[in-house]
Amino acid sequence: MKLTEVNKTPALLQTLQLIANPIEFLNTCANKYSDPFAVRVLGLNSPPVVFFSHPQAIKEIFAIPSEYFDYKKATHVFQPLMGEQSLILQEGKSHQRQRQLMLPPFHGDRMKTYGQIICQITQAVTQQWQVGKQISINHFLPDITLQIILQVVFGISPGERYEQLKVKLSSLLEDVTTPWYSSLFFFPPLQKDLGAWSPWGHFVRRRQQIDKLIYAEISQRRRENNLTRTDILSMLMAARDENGQQMNDEELRDQLMSLLLLGYETTAAALAWAFYLLHSHPQVRDRLQQELNNADNTKPDAIAQLPYLTAICQESLRVHPIALICTPRMVRDSVQIAGDKFNAGTIIVPCIYLTHRREEIYPQPEKFQPERFLHQKFSPFEYLPFGGGSRGCIGAAFSLYEMKLVLATVLSQYELELANSRPVSPVRRGITIVPSENGMQMSVISG
Repeated sequence: MKLTEVNKTPALLQTLQLIANPIEFLNTCANKYSDPFAVRVLGLNSPPVVFFSHPQAIKEIFAIPSEYFDYKKATHVFQPLMGEQSLILQEGKSHQRQRQLMLPPFHGDRMKTYGQIICQITQAVTQQWQVGKQISINHFLPDITLQIILQVVFGISPGERYEQLKVKLSSLLEDVTTPWYSSLFFFPPLQKDLGAWSPWGHFVRRRQQIDKLIYAEISQRRRENNLTRTDILSMLMAARDENGQQMNDEELRDQLMSLLLLGYETTAAALAWAFYLLHSHPQVRDRLQQELNNADNTKPDAIAQLPYLTAICQESLRVHPIALICTPRMVRDSVQIAGDKFNAGTIIVPCIYLTHRREEIYPQPEKFQPERFLHQKFSPFEYLPFGGGSRGCIGAAFSLYEMKLVLATVLSQYELELANSRPVSPVRRGITIVPSENGMQMSVISG
């Protein structure tokens, strides 16, 4: 590796800086060092972690065969939550097999069957809003996205198990999104089960309670063997690989937890940013409202095809992507990227956030301008809010579909405005970056 610009700050301090304020950390490094730059942010004994933002370098990284990288060592922080069998941690043939089994429910006509459920959940959660009152949009969006996952992904209807999972999952995910609790996953020495009173012991016991409910649901589905169900869990249970094998219970559990963790807080955060950006740019909101007024709001698929609504979601995900980085990958032997050689042990990280801030691709990159996506098509190495290559987010199409339907459903029912003009600042919640609470109070003007 021939990097001349390397962060010399002690590894522990770098890790803490990244955990506390990842956007400030990335901006500081990008301004101070060249592209790419190397840091040490994976704990006390962190290997060099190299961030890339140039589209050509990212294209080269995505083209490198997967056998040149070790993904498990670079993504170990997710293992306690997602499980050993999670797609995120798989490599080689195992990754290809699981990805092929999981892709069908998230694409084509099958995904369209979820539209009505998404709209109905959104209407049910927001029906308590009252004209003349203030709401905190940040409090409602996670409830919407969690219920969508429970009903669309898990396929669980409201009832006792549904309510138990909703309470336990939301409680666990609320803790995981706090800086202190999420720090435990970066430092394995802190992962000691010293009893229910210890932080890690508390996490382990809550995870066991959730697992018990999930395995009970899987067991019940196997007994019922209802082939007419269209939820994602049912389709994963029915899927067969090229050898006729299906996922076992542990694989199903781990994929469900992965889909939950990657689609709950992340989509809620993306929606929060979209609501904020829309209502801090009245001309954009008014143009979208006109498009919605002229559309058939009874048909989710028609809503999802609206060009300006799509452009708004795309631009919001550019300015505030769901994830700041693509899946990290550790070099097994050595690889060549952008003319530099990177040796074994180096962590390679395509950086979504910094790529979306490159001025030569997006003039005035800090500005929210949905029209960019009406007049230009960007390459998958310039615009990559869900990652890319063989490790791109499997639920990307579903997440964008969900965003559009939730936005359209709310805006078709209510007229909202920001309760104050104070700009929000990005703050970290677990693996996502959300708008600060102080600026997300909204007034319900009409409904």
